[in-house]
Amino acid sequence: MTFDPSPSRQKTDESRTRLFSIDAWEGGEKNARDDRLVVEEPMEIRLLFGPQEKRAVRSLSVTMRTPGEDEELAAGFLFTEGILHSPEQIEAIEARGTDAAGQPTGNTIRVALRPEVEVDFAKLQRHFYTSSSCGVCGKASLEMLELRGARTVETTWTISAEAIRQLPDRLRAAQPTFELTGGLHAAGLFNSAGQLQSVREDVGRHNAVDKLFGRAFLDRQMPLDRFGLVISGRVSFEIMQKALAARVPIIIAVGAPTSLAVELAAQYGLTLVGFTSAKRMNVYAGGKRVGN
Repeated sequence: MTFDPSPSRQKTDESRTRLFSIDAWEGGEKNARDDRLVVEEPMEIRLLFGPQEKRAVRSLSVTMRTPGEDEELAAGFLFTEGILHSPEQIEAIEARGTDAAGQPTGNTIRVALRPEVEVDFAKLQRHFYTSSSCGVCGKASLEMLELRGARTVETTWTISAEAIRQLPDRLRAAQPTFELTGGLHAAGLFNSAGQLQSVREDVGRHNAVDKLFGRAFLDRQMPLDRFGLVISGRVSFEIMQKALAARVPIIIAVGAPTSLAVELAAQYGLTLVGFTSAKRMNVYAGGKRVGN
């Protein structure tokens, strides 16, 4: 399996960044200058589904994201949420939407499913309501994964501690838009030698992961059980759930994990490493995959 991690796959054009005039204070002095910031815009995912004679369009989700790789983001979201299982279920993915002046924005992504794909939209709505509810406890969240058929990840490949500690710096070096703005998260796939195979950036950690997995899904490269996932920032239950859906056995985070992320890792046989840097790291679960 091969991925293309080249910068050409990572857009750094005006659609991803924007210049703002600011007052910069340093050492008690004020200077006017321009500052380049990352763009954040909403993206709506709509589903077109049903038999040919009864096609329906429904809004499924709205997320704040950095424009670029929107097809990957939509596909990755639908895959990691268990809505799609194969790219063959997709008939087309189209960018739509206009601004107040009627100019195209591309901020609405319509995913047309093949007529034979069955979708229980009422069930989907209940799923997303429950997933976003603050009243859902950790036990219920883990039980929800069991109901969706989540299985323990059995892969046994290992990676050295030294290779793990190099990953944050390698991920940082592969972020062209972060270099311009300092305002983006990133997610990357790496092999057992700690070499990055693919990287995606976005203002949201979840979106960066969905873009990364969405590309692999559309390229028919699932499962990703021979690769690990490295992310900037902290790692939450949602990130771990997406990794489990893609069958990624090792997750490396620059920041802290949440308690539920560690519980999920322990229950499903995942390796979870947090607070990773060139000098330190904490292994929270699955230490058998980390070698000297």
